[in-house]
Amino acid sequence: MPKPAKSQWDFGELFPPEQLRKVLSVTELTWQIKRLLEKQVGEVWVTGEITNLRVQGSGHIYFTLKDAATQLSCVLFRGESQVDRALLLDGRKVTLEGEVTVYEPRGQYQLRVTKVELQGIGALQAAFEKLKQKLKGEGLFAQERKRPLPRYPQRIGLVTSPTGAAIRDVLHVIGRRNPGLEIILAPCRGQGDGAAEEIAAAIRLLNQYGASPSAGDGRSSAVDLILVTRGGGSLEDLWAFNEEAVARAVFNSAIPVVSAIGHEIDFTISDFVADVRAATPSAAAEIITEGVFASTQFISGAGQRLRQLAGQQVEDKLYELAQVAQRLARVHPRRRLNDWLQRLDDAQSSLLRCVKQAARRQSAAWQNLSDRLARVRPAILLAQKREAFALAERRLREQARRQIERRRTGLDAIEARLRLLGPEQVLARGYSITTPATNGA
Repeated sequence: MPKPAKSQWDFGELFPPEQLRKVLSVTELTWQIKRLLEKQVGEVWVTGEITNLRVQGSGHIYFTLKDAATQLSCVLFRGESQVDRALLLDGRKVTLEGEVTVYEPRGQYQLRVTKVELQGIGALQAAFEKLKQKLKGEGLFAQERKRPLPRYPQRIGLVTSPTGAAIRDVLHVIGRRNPGLEIILAPCRGQGDGAAEEIAAAIRLLNQYGASPSAGDGRSSAVDLILVTRGGGSLEDLWAFNEEAVARAVFNSAIPVVSAIGHEIDFTISDFVADVRAATPSAAAEIITEGVFASTQFISGAGQRLRQLAGQQVEDKLYELAQVAQRLARVHPRRRLNDWLQRLDDAQSSLLRCVKQAARRQSAAWQNLSDRLARVRPAILLAQKREAFALAERRLREQARRQIERRRTGLDAIEARLRLLGPEQVLARGYSITTPATNGA
């Protein structure tokens, strides 16, 4: 049987039936995009300039992070207590850590901020980073070349200013923890022109001293380690320890070097090259005397190993706890609460806009009525009414006066006619009335 010809009006291929295609609602599509972003992108670091910063009454902070080409909506929720909110200012360049997600009511992706750092480096910082990358490429920072410190040093070399606060801190700690430790001071300046060359020369001098023959009393003149230290200061004050000459002197030292420059937050090139970096001069002295001090406290090597293992276990458990906490944070009710709080902020902003618009409309209506009232000018209208009233009053008085005069004239005419017809006028013309004299009748 021949196949029937296909009608030219058959569009079945162009318009497939509903069951052959998957149609998503806006909510379903937005939810899929949100899950994809949170899974594929997750937590990221991003840098840019803050703009449109606003703090809601709820405590949440909303702002935009922009660069030369585009912008990103950001939100810092009130519950992020670890973030220094004072760092957020319009126009400030920052580096943010956060999670990329989607704010569903607007279908807009945004960054939930969890960490804020200031951005921007000066010329010295740029030079620092340049030299750091150079020396790192040459292997000066490699961990495999770093040497362990002797557990029980007998003699150390100290490279520092003899008048600074660092030497006093070091001597105080060593005197308290290991008073028998011998110290060889190689004095140098800690800042200023030529300070870097003095520091490098002092390190080389201690290496030469350590390589000299034994003293006449049979004791070795070897130096067990070298401590390079200085007190805190600005980047400019600590710059001598960022010079390449000092870095290479530390790298070429045959004796292990401990670097303790500035405060805990200060890092110099010498810290990266040295075998051990200490946070402060006092901390360096504690590290150097740790072996002797631990022995005096009856802490054996097994006990130290036990502490290391316990610390490692704690770190592992803390890491596992952090992972669990991170997974919990993704499903924590606070996230949904934060979404509702953000929606509440949006609703509050919309309500305020509506109130302001209504107030502006009422103000415009009042101004319109005021203008119309001014155009009517009731004072002039009242004056006109008063003038018309006075004119009507005068007319009324005039009409009353005329009416009275007319009435009075008529009354006079009637009175005249009455007098003409009265007996008095008859008598006046000579007539008389005669009556009996006896009775008067």
